[in-house]
Amino acid sequence: MNSPMLKILIALLLLTLSFQAYGQFEEWCIADEQTPDEELQRAMDWACGKGGADCSKIEVNQPCYLPNTLKDHASYVFNNYYQRFKHKGGSCYFNSAAITTDVDPSHGSCKYELLLP
Repeated sequence: MNSPMLKILIALLLLTLSFQAYGQFEEWCIADEQTPDEELQRAMDWACGKGGADCSKIEVNQPCYLPNTLKDHASYVFNNYYQRFKHKGGSCYFNSAAITTDVDPSHGSCKYELLLP
């Protein structure tokens, strides 16, 4: 293979790998649908309190209040905590109440944060 063609192939390979690496970091933290409500509430209370998540957007008349379900509110709170603290050792564990997803859970006027490294 001649040198210019080899350079083009290498450039295409690097470009492809960089797009794949970028996509690996798009990760949100949401409530696990199998988790009982009591555990979701306990984990959400911790995240909004000692955990340091910003829970103001799930209050009445705020963009993430609706749908007004425990699962939706917990998903917003878990993701807010995870995005804020994942680079400081925070996780999406919440005593097994949450899972990570690569599908953006934002809906309507409620936009979930996504902090990339």
